[in-house]
Amino acid sequence: MKELGRRHFTAALAGSLAWPLLAQARDTALPIPASLPKVAAQAAVRGEPLVLLVSLTGCPYCELVRRNYLLPARKEAGLQAWQLNVTDFSTPLTGFDGKVTSAAAQTKAWKATFTPTVLFLGPQGQTLAEPLVGAAIPDFYGAYLDERLVLARRAVVALR
Repeated sequence: MKELGRRHFTAALAGSLAWPLLAQARDTALPIPASLPKVAAQAAVRGEPLVLLVSLTGCPYCELVRRNYLLPARKEAGLQAWQLNVTDFSTPLTGFDGKVTSAAAQTKAWKATFTPTVLFLGPQGQTLAEPLVGAAIPDFYGAYLDERLVLARRAVVALR
């Protein structure tokens, strides 16, 4: 009986700690692209990869990646970061093949359904760096993100 009480307490504590993140999720959302080729071309003109956060509404780890890494880089350095929600079946999204799809269908086609996943794509939708999956080690997340951005930026320059 004590074990069950501790589990409930732990779950309630974890939920109460995550709630402020979830309450602010709407304020920290990255923009959602209408056309992947369009935003990828805009990124390439700047010498940047298209950075896509595969996200899930209510995911505290997605919020951590957005708030602490991608939004500041977007605002301060002009990083071309956008987000796709794995459960969004209704918002139209033009894929790299020119066909209209949804974020949910596109992330499933990419096999990028674990959240958060950060993708680094070129102007034709090609992968420029290994996807950054999860946020299990927050102390090193920034370094992992920076490393992949360096590789992706080099690849964009090489494509020119």
